[in-house]
Amino acid sequence: MALHFVDDSAAGAVAGDVVALTGSEAHHAASVRRVRTGEAVTLTDGRGAWLRGAVVAADPKRVEIRIDAREERSAPGRRVLLAQALAKGDRDELAVQAATELGIDGIVPWQADRSVSRWQGAKADKGRARWQSIVREAAKQAHRAWIPEVEAPVSTNELAARTGTTCVVLDPWTDAAVTSVDLPAGDLMLVVGPEGGIAPEEIERLTGAGALRARLGDSVLRTSTAGPAAIAVLNARLGRW
Repeated sequence: MALHFVDDSAAGAVAGDVVALTGSEAHHAASVRRVRTGEAVTLTDGRGAWLRGAVVAADPKRVEIRIDAREERSAPGRRVLLAQALAKGDRDELAVQAATELGIDGIVPWQADRSVSRWQGAKADKGRARWQSIVREAAKQAHRAWIPEVEAPVSTNELAARTGTTCVVLDPWTDAAVTSVDLPAGDLMLVVGPEGGIAPEEIERLTGAGALRARLGDSVLRTSTAGPAAIAVLNARLGRW
């Protein structure tokens, strides 16, 4: 399988061009992935461009790739977003990483009432940047042509106000199953609570705004597991897999 890289220079490149990876991407390619001259690789700008080519020069400071073919890969017509509650340790980061590998189209950090981790002031910018870095690396590993955007963190009220997207709140205490709950047309947003669960008042606010509740089997999953498990189910139901 060809190695895959992400660089803005892919945006305007066409067959016959030589694209140069520099900075951290070149170091990763040459020193970590150890690409060699003649090796086949793929390259994207993270916004749909998909290039195939071969390495013509490899150095930790500059890796050059001659492009053989270019195609444009369309974004999904029906997006699936993940509203992931902030969680302690790295559990929310594990959820974001796995969700990206499984094809999530956007991520919304959620400051839930029971979130132990709190993003305030400069910490919010730092946390968002950290999640975006995780998303970028996971998208590279998964060979994705579109890199999901990590949005600014939202409160429960702000999440409930997003009536343009159908929300599916993962709740182990409801009877409706993710495998069979009715999914209206349009974009979908999965809502995953923190390690302490979603507070009853938050459930009320979200369902009052039109959100659906659905469970994943009989088990109560960790916040790092619930989102990715539900995404896998939705991928199958929506014909993405």
